[in-house]
Amino acid sequence: MEAFPVGAGAYSIVAGPDGALWMTLVHSGQIARLTTDGQVSTYDLGDEQSRPSIITNGPDGALWFTTARGIGRITTDGVIASYPKPDSAPFGITAGPDGALWFTQMTAGALGRITTDGRITERDLPAPAAMIAAGPDGELWCTLNQANAIARGADKFDLPTANAGPVGITAGGDGALWFVEILAGQIGRIATDGEITEFPLPDRAAKPHAIVADPDGGCWFTEWAANRLGHVAADGSFRHHDLPASASEPHGLTLGPDGAVWVALESGTVARLKA
Repeated sequence: MEAFPVGAGAYSIVAGPDGALWMTLVHSGQIARLTTDGQVSTYDLGDEQSRPSIITNGPDGALWFTTARGIGRITTDGVIASYPKPDSAPFGITAGPDGALWFTQMTAGALGRITTDGRITERDLPAPAAMIAAGPDGELWCTLNQANAIARGADKFDLPTANAGPVGITAGGDGALWFVEILAGQIGRIATDGEITEFPLPDRAAKPHAIVADPDGGCWFTEWAANRLGHVAADGSFRHHDLPASASEPHGLTLGPDGAVWVALESGTVARLKA
């Protein structure tokens, strides 16, 4: 496993349309671009307290991200635009099936929707949501962290484990949604009909945080408290990889254009594991 220094507080990471990795630097108010050979560029958002969080690819060829102030957009040549959404704490964001971006709001029981020209509307949710993913059924799926549930639009599915703390969620290669339970130390799977299966981690104190599907039907996830990268197969079996530095605080991860798994470490680096 290799490590690349990128700056303060690498939090979320995604493979961009230009063949590079793009990430949020939550502590310095910046977006960073990292090439697969280790070249880093950073772009200031003009506000060190903006705390950029989750970043994703937009349908317009730009990168879209959430901040403490609202929603941001950056083109692959570094042009930044911002769309204020004060007092709602935007966090998760994904491209929806309708050509818009959808985002969660940690202090509001509603999903936000932003078109690529910056128009924002909202849709009610049963409770405030943490992360969001577009499902294979054309619906938007969210983790309701405070309600201990998963939402599909306005439908709510309570988790079998109390106080599980669902956070990251992704569309798996098996037609279901996979998610992490940070407080319970489990990986969850929810079918599009709402059936939930939970897989306890060998280390229940690992605090899994983010999750992304791999092309072989499994999922990769970060173990924030254990300084590890984990993998769950479709049958619920696990394997684990130690990260290169202690106390690196792994958060987001993505599959890179080189076929490797790239992990954002809040300690200020990005780790690469050749999968």
